[in-house]
Amino acid sequence: MAGQPSFFDLSDRYEALSAAGDPLERLAAVVDFEAFRGPLVAALRRSVRGKGGRPPFDPVLMFKILAAGALLAV
Repeated sequence: MAGQPSFFDLSDRYEALSAAGDPLERLAAVVDFEAFRGPLVAALRRSVRGKGGRPPFDPVLMFKILAAGALLAV
């Protein structure tokens, strides 16, 4: 099946990025993002209004996205 990604295509791409020196892997090795969880949760405290709706994204994940965007000048 030409043109169709294989089952291991994503893991092969991750290995190629790691071999090329992925800057996000280096950032994760240097910075302990979990140390920011306490201040982020305190700053983003929300009141519980109802049981419906999508749960909020993880604050550490959002902080990682902002840090990666600043690093890569996005």
